[in-house]
Amino acid sequence: MMNYQYIDVRHEGRLTVITLQRPEAHNALNYAAHEELQRAFDDFARDAEQWVAIVTGSGSKAFCAGHDLKQQADNGSLGTPPGGFGGLTSRFDLNKPVIAAVNGVAMGGGFELALACDIIVASEAAAFALPEARVGLAALAGGMQRLPRLIGLKRSMGMLLTGRRVSASEGLQLGFVNEVTQGDVMQAARRWADDILACSPLSVRATKAAVMRGLDVPLPQALHEQWDDPQVQAMLNSQDAIEGPKAFAQKRSPRWVGY
Repeated sequence: MMNYQYIDVRHEGRLTVITLQRPEAHNALNYAAHEELQRAFDDFARDAEQWVAIVTGSGSKAFCAGHDLKQQADNGSLGTPPGGFGGLTSRFDLNKPVIAAVNGVAMGGGFELALACDIIVASEAAAFALPEARVGLAALAGGMQRLPRLIGLKRSMGMLLTGRRVSASEGLQLGFVNEVTQGDVMQAARRWADDILACSPLSVRATKAAVMRGLDVPLPQALHEQWDDPQVQAMLNSQDAIEGPKAFAQKRSPRWVGY
């Protein structure tokens, strides 16, 4: 495992857990932290043994407070790597699922990092906002595009144009949070990861690829083009496509190999 200064990366079987490690700054990301996250997600994408990732923040107060504005005030640069904020928000070719375990405030880029994940699990103390307009900026890491797709135009504008803070329970009601937990948010996130890991990894990747590809095209086109997707073809031609029905017929749990 690579040594990092601003994040921690651990493998738990097929699961990669990435933890932001700047609690003194509410896990706000400076450029070095962005670069470390870029490398961590590069490694996760390449590693055939890693099937699901969880990203969370250290401490009890913050998931991620966004960009390190003190650094930006000094050098005037947003400083994000090719993968976008946190190495993830512009990474559109990652077909492995990523879960955000939001343990506290998710502000600005921190909220955008969570929105770039496939599932958001939040503690009841979590809060979300895109307050960029309040500091002379805009949500340029996907917030202005992803949030309307998730919760609709008017409700998104209500957040984007005011920078207002939304609680975890309201996020669940609006539809961008999957689960709010009163207990340990990482325990809840690991439960979601376990449920995903019980499925064929190739089926999961094919599903994510087809869903994301079909979001912005007409339904007939999406249905037609899914057959050409490399992830779908990999699933159909895999050993797992044989193992799944065989395990069902034999009334046992499948033994996925990922190819």
